[in-house]
Amino acid sequence: MKALVKRVLIGVIGGAVTVIGLVFLITPGPGWLIIFAGLGILATEFAWASMVLERAKESASKAASKTGLKKEHRELLVATFFAFSLVILAIWYIYIR
Repeated sequence: MKALVKRVLIGVIGGAVTVIGLVFLITPGPGWLIIFAGLGILATEFAWASMVLERAKESASKAASKTGLKKEHRELLVATFFAFSLVILAIWYIYIR
């Protein structure tokens, strides 16, 4: 019973995070980052989510390699974007919430 409750809880939380990421795809925000986070949460309990996450990572890697940027530059861009997202979330939490 405890395992079922954990599985349902992971499903609800991971699903909610993924849906929030989908909303952020059409509004300003880090949509893909949040979708990957939601899939990562779901992948801890569901094999299908793990497969979807692997396919998404492969697609993102192929798309990134098509940009012609060096790997170091791509990593720097991702780190900068992630840091910027954290700053925006902190500002929202402190001032807007």
